[in-house]
Amino acid sequence: MKTWPALTFRTSGDEQCSLDGLPLDEALQVALMDEAVTAMTELSPGVWQVFFADAAARDRASAGLPAEFGEAGVEVSADDVPDEDWAGRSQASLKAVRVGGITVAPPWDVPQDNALTLIIQPSMGFGTGHHATTRLCLAALQRLDLQGVDVLDVGTGSGVLAIAAARLGASRVLAIDDDPDAMEAARENVELNPGADVTLGTLDLRQAHLRPVDLVLANLTGGLLVAAAATLLGMSRNRLILSGFLLTEAPDVRAAFAERTIEHEGQEDEWGCLTLAARHP
Repeated sequence: MKTWPALTFRTSGDEQCSLDGLPLDEALQVALMDEAVTAMTELSPGVWQVFFADAAARDRASAGLPAEFGEAGVEVSADDVPDEDWAGRSQASLKAVRVGGITVAPPWDVPQDNALTLIIQPSMGFGTGHHATTRLCLAALQRLDLQGVDVLDVGTGSGVLAIAAARLGASRVLAIDDDPDAMEAARENVELNPGADVTLGTLDLRQAHLRPVDLVLANLTGGLLVAAAATLLGMSRNRLILSGFLLTEAPDVRAAFAERTIEHEGQEDEWGCLTLAARHP
């Protein structure tokens, strides 16, 4: 039987275990953001299993875990999990998510209401609207008039933000990611939303040489936002929407983008989102 390499994280009997103020699942998302994670599922309260593309990726991730996990009493074990359609079962439990006037729905839970509905096929490792940073970006997009606006979505993942921008009236939307699997997921989702005109490109942000656009979307990590600030600023003629950073990282993100005015600042749980306006006069 086929098996999947995984790491299992168990708390020491404390279901409220947190690291740096985050619940275990969100702490795992932060710690493993740059690893080859294919899926993550909760086995029971305080027990999470994270799956990887191969054993080498699992071992790299295990070696790179911050010491805070052990200090918080989180036990980590490496496992080879039999393939019993765990991905399909975990994805099938996902339901539609409403953010303002937008509903993000899997194909099996499309609501029959008047909301603008984005159909997103859940896939291993890519967002569906169930994470706070995606919801923050969707809310930020709805505060803007996107009619005729030229948009670049950096690190598009599932493509949900690019699809939302197109459905909200953007005239041109380019979505880029350096992960071929993300591009495949985004391509499938664009096809599920025929009203969304989105161009996809496999491209590394650090090597991108693109013409400036009206609006740049960047739902990345705090560290990557800071490191890529000059590139992102150069890509934006007008606004930027930034998310993917923790509130503890917000001061560094604000400092990296200090040449722009903050139009709006949002937060949900421990995550932040900034909408930045045009350059100072």
